[in-house]
Amino acid sequence: MISTLAAITTVLATAATPALARNDARFDYAKVTNVTPIYKTIEHRRPERQCWVETVSYERPRDGYRSNTGTIVGGIIGAAIGNELGHKKRNKQVGAVAGAVLGASIGRDISNRKSNRGSITEFRDEERCEVRHTVEYEEKVIGYDITYRYHGMTYHTRMDRDPGRRLKVAVKVRPVY
Repeated sequence: MISTLAAITTVLATAATPALARNDARFDYAKVTNVTPIYKTIEHRRPERQCWVETVSYERPRDGYRSNTGTIVGGIIGAAIGNELGHKKRNKQVGAVAGAVLGASIGRDISNRKSNRGSITEFRDEERCEVRHTVEYEEKVIGYDITYRYHGMTYHTRMDRDPGRRLKVAVKVRPVY
């Protein structure tokens, strides 16, 4: 019975030792040998409205009366020619109608060409605008890769701040069984 009790006590003492050792941690300082900042590129996009004045030309017809005389005269001349070219009475009527339509079209085209010569070119200054995005980049430090030495051994860690020339470390000593 005593041996069973001794075995249970030994097991409990062994299990409790690491818990007690955690509370026995002490602090020391290690020498920092290298600090490398870790950067992240952040993009900032800003919309900017940019405007400028631009001179624009416009064509407009001259003010005044537009005559239909060319269309009428062309229709009459076309009808007369179509009537003369037809051989029989029915052909003369068809020729007159076709000639009138063709003559009116030609007369209208000629009248429009003459009236277009009288157009006026005007210039106006107009404001034009567009939105362009200005992009700026910022390098931001998001942490540090740290290399340090403690009792002849080299270690690496990552921190959110630069520790300086030395780094506080927790040292835990526990027995090995």
